[in-house]
Amino acid sequence: MVLTETAYAKINLALHIRSRRDDGYHVLETLFAFAEDGDGLTAEAAEDVSLSIQGPFAEGLSAGEDNLVIRAVQAVRTAFGINQGVRLTLDKKLPVAAGIGGGSADAAAAIRLVSRLWGFDLSHPAVHDIAAALGADVPACLASQTVRGDGVGDELTPVDGAHLSGLPLLLVNPRIACPTGPVFKAWDGVDRGPMSDAVTLDAIASDRNDLEAPALSLVPEIGTVLEALAAQDGVRFVRMSGSGATCLAIFASEQARDAAQARLSHYWAMATRIR
Repeated sequence: MVLTETAYAKINLALHIRSRRDDGYHVLETLFAFAEDGDGLTAEAAEDVSLSIQGPFAEGLSAGEDNLVIRAVQAVRTAFGINQGVRLTLDKKLPVAAGIGGGSADAAAAIRLVSRLWGFDLSHPAVHDIAAALGADVPACLASQTVRGDGVGDELTPVDGAHLSGLPLLLVNPRIACPTGPVFKAWDGVDRGPMSDAVTLDAIASDRNDLEAPALSLVPEIGTVLEALAAQDGVRFVRMSGSGATCLAIFASEQARDAAQARLSHYWAMATRIR
């Protein structure tokens, strides 16, 4: 039996950096949302744990013990005393170092897969601990639903995302990697105030992504993508996601979204909807 999961692309509709901690991590406020599409992951029972990677962005990725998918599965086996193995295949459709949670989403999808395969409860406290240890975005990616994140992003508060669910979404990346560490390091340290509590497009539009300026300083092409998206017919909202370089646009209709995707086909672009 082969089980399948989608590693839903993560987007940050808002991302406010409030301070830098002494340990180098940052205190932030963010509104996570997720696309209906992303990487694909399959699993089947096996004697050992293994991972193979295919797809348009597979080149150069390690499938060894350092991969977040393998680390997630091995952490689950240790926490729950599981002796079974699993054969995993990752279809890498999302660009790497792109601000849309690719590795984190893959790890979360792996945890969801093996919970079905091995029969443990995703609500068990150990699962959250495993996710948080793997990365700040992994806990949010486990449920892949609109949620507020505080702390380093792993302190999650449910929100009502009904106004956002189903909205036509276009993700666009200039095909340039934008690693998270250097972007956070380039933040100027200025606290520009809290994020809105409301979860509507109007409220989110008054928020911001505090990593946009440092990301632009490292990858100026992000600015070109943002300008191109803002100029599209039917666009309602444009912002860089996470630490970049992927930018997102929400449209008034799927037709307007698809037309924009066609006009921006020289970039990587994925037409989808908010979950």
